[in-house]
Amino acid sequence: MNERFHRIFPSGRPLIAMAHVPPLPGTPLYDADAGIAGLVDSLRQDVAVLVDAGFDAVMFCNEGDRPYRFEAGYDGVAVMAHVITEAAPDGIPYGADFLWDASAALAIAAATGASFMREVATGFYESDMGPWTTDAGALLRERRRLGADDLAVFMNITPEFASPIGSRDLHAIARSAVVSSIPDAILISGPMAGAEPDLAALEAAKAAVGDEAPVLVNTGAKSTNIASFLSVADGAIVGSDLKVDGYTWNPVDPERARRFVEAARG
Repeated sequence: MNERFHRIFPSGRPLIAMAHVPPLPGTPLYDADAGIAGLVDSLRQDVAVLVDAGFDAVMFCNEGDRPYRFEAGYDGVAVMAHVITEAAPDGIPYGADFLWDASAALAIAAATGASFMREVATGFYESDMGPWTTDAGALLRERRRLGADDLAVFMNITPEFASPIGSRDLHAIARSAVVSSIPDAILISGPMAGAEPDLAALEAAKAAVGDEAPVLVNTGAKSTNIASFLSVADGAIVGSDLKVDGYTWNPVDPERARRFVEAARG
């Protein structure tokens, strides 16, 4: 198992809950009346519920910034770093993501003391946002330059709102990624936020990488399916199922959060 991942999660099979940041300033859905203080208040409330429910870690992500872009602005990076610093949990690890800019996610994670980051960092895709290219080599060299060697990089190899260009199957893609891009974890997603991947996709990725990198389910985990996913995966990242009415952009529902943890632990 990957050394960085194991240092963060020594007990293995972590349950990582999403702390979805409401739309940031300048994005189409930003709530200017609530302002940045409103972002912080919303996150603090969600994080408190997630910690109380018993999750192993929290990951912050600018999920509300639809339509998404490949390049973050300075303002987005600055506000994300601010709100994470203000809302970070005590006592459990936390991570950072920025849709869909891996360099921004790395900078935010390094600046805020996050233990891990998530992004699409390997592969070439067609997507709702246009052609999608990645550069794991530049990303991991930047991690070294920033002196953030302990920061684990989780690489999503089946990104939402996109599909890979090429003829390789998922087994080949996962095997190639773990050799060429040296991820600290590989993530398997469904076609959109909140959509579950096929169990066969998790099985293919796990068979391809073995013990060289943990494989986590990245979207679509629910209290009703988490047991089957954890029969294959090395952990889970969950967001939508924890929200009021199971809707991605709603606040976290304490009862749904507790129900998920109980189902996963049980």
